[in-house]
Amino acid sequence: MTIPSVPAAAAPLRDDRRVVLVVAILSSFVVGLDSSVVNVALPAVRDELGGGLVVQQWTVDAYLVTLGSLILVAGSLSDLFGRVRIVTWGLVVFGLASVACAVAPTGEVLVVARALQGVGGALVTPSALALIVAAFRGAAQAKAIGAWTAWSSASTILGPVVGGLVVDGIGWRWIFVLTAVPIAVTIPLVRRISSEVRVGPRARVDVVGAVLAVVGVGGVVLGLIEQERLGWGAPVVVAALVVGGAALVAFVPWERRTAAPLVPLELFRARNFTVGNLATLSIYGALGMVFFVVTLFLQEVWRFPAWVAGIATLPPTVMLLLLSTTVGAVAGRWGPRWFMAAGPAIAAVGALLMLVAGDEPVGYWWSVLPGLVLIGVGLALMVTPLTSAVLGSVPQSEAGAGSAVNNAIARIAGLVMVALAGVVLGGGVGVAGLHRAMVVMALLLLAGAAVSALGIRNARAEYGAASAS
Repeated sequence: MTIPSVPAAAAPLRDDRRVVLVVAILSSFVVGLDSSVVNVALPAVRDELGGGLVVQQWTVDAYLVTLGSLILVAGSLSDLFGRVRIVTWGLVVFGLASVACAVAPTGEVLVVARALQGVGGALVTPSALALIVAAFRGAAQAKAIGAWTAWSSASTILGPVVGGLVVDGIGWRWIFVLTAVPIAVTIPLVRRISSEVRVGPRARVDVVGAVLAVVGVGGVVLGLIEQERLGWGAPVVVAALVVGGAALVAFVPWERRTAAPLVPLELFRARNFTVGNLATLSIYGALGMVFFVVTLFLQEVWRFPAWVAGIATLPPTVMLLLLSTTVGAVAGRWGPRWFMAAGPAIAAVGALLMLVAGDEPVGYWWSVLPGLVLIGVGLALMVTPLTSAVLGSVPQSEAGAGSAVNNAIARIAGLVMVALAGVVLGGGVGVAGLHRAMVVMALLLLAGAAVSALGIRNARAEYGAASAS
């Protein structure tokens, strides 16, 4: 079942669409940049604050735990209070938390500040994309989502380049100051949007569901990361996994019975929404693993300076910037199915190419570089059609919740794989660990390709009408 999109004339957000698009891009750019810029700083953070691989994992995952779990709440808040207002609140919280990260005296303080950044990111992410859904219709919407995808996705990979230059130049703390620049530009632009989009007073926030989501995701991640330091049998690890698992098990029954669910389960009646989110779970889990592991490998095994490691991971950014907008426009006419199937498969080939990498840095040219290029091509083919397929299958009034669910699944998949990095790597970064990580990544990507090929439908109501408008 596919829920048709609203006709072009019904777009409720009638401000200057260029301003809306820029606001959506810059807001998501802030969140994406901070998600990835930290990776190249992890060795420097470890050297100054200590804690080894566990602190490195928590520096990444503290942000992703709150982002991934609270993004569901943010979708409801977006529908209740308005998308423009929630974007503004999120940017303010994010900026204040970034300052706290920059001055953190210990690893523990840094982790707490990163968690607060995740709260701000959770408020921003679903509302930013929902603004595009509210302002654009038909083929124009697909093209706008393509532009949003190119820039917001590129920020998550461009981050290591900028972050590497900052870390080597003036220190890792300054990477958190970087977020102040797009925030300072974005807030005045948000204020130029005079109209607002909200569902209305009937929208409510599912507090119990939010608690179950945070405890469930946080507990599982806590157990997976801390087992590296304490062991699987440690009481803290066992308790975290049991409590987290129990909360996740209780989440779905609660969502079925509550009057205002955090995750509207009826959205999953739409075939493309369900299949798209299954593909997201697999694909974004793989991507979370690869960028974390490859960035650490380049610095800790091949001894690349942070700025060189950043540049070395640039190829996927180039591919996204070159291809995403065009792919979005073409997929808007032809449908997402085969783009979503081919993209992850090509990226899987790129991951397997990195099995050639050895102890010598010269191997970058025939292993890591071509592997990252293929991953970038695969990403460009897949990301925009996936986003269009998922959001195109829900009614506009549920766009905030639909975007939140998809973003939450993507973030949670990535953070769980980062939490599992210690298990896959064998406790440290090395050639054998890199190879194991790439095999895991390739399998996840191929699973995402198969799910997309078998499950996604090119619905005429969404894509045929779009191409005709």
